[in-house]
Amino acid sequence: MTRIIAGHAGGRTLLTPSGSTTRPTSDRVREAMFSRVEALMDLGGSAVLDLYAGSGALGLEAASRGASVVWCVESDRSAARVVERNARALDLVGVEVAAARVERWLERTPSQPAFDLVLADPPYHLSEDDIGAMLALLSPHLRPGALVMLERSSRSPAPAWPPGWSVAKSKRYGQTGVHLAGPGGAEQV
Repeated sequence: MTRIIAGHAGGRTLLTPSGSTTRPTSDRVREAMFSRVEALMDLGGSAVLDLYAGSGALGLEAASRGASVVWCVESDRSAARVVERNARALDLVGVEVAAARVERWLERTPSQPAFDLVLADPPYHLSEDDIGAMLALLSPHLRPGALVMLERSSRSPAPAWPPGWSVAKSKRYGQTGVHLAGPGGAEQV
């Protein structure tokens, strides 16, 4: 069972896509991710981008904790419909859902408004080159001082972040590796 950890909708359960290839982020990992994020920034009023959204658990968690704008991008149309249903059921405002491939969405969507926080949970089988290409496309969509949190298999190598990004230490949670970086100064991460 996947649930919202904290905030306005804390404790409420989420629907998860059935028969989908999505892999929900465990409650334990999500709690650790948001603990780190909230130590670095105030989510209140922030703009958040949830890439490879699956059930929307990461983006909806951010909305529950005060983010005012949350975009969830998911290529699987049935999973995107689940994100929409979850947002409505939790009465979370400011949540937008795009049923699109992440790369296409980043290429076609204007970079304004820019995002303060990006939560990316790509399929583990996505190659490091594909991850690097996605991160390069993401750069123009980020506000100065933005944070990018990337979830990968703990067996995957550390991501090749774009030049000029500040990189924080990665953390392992069982089979999950969480990597944090952002464009610009190291004071943010």
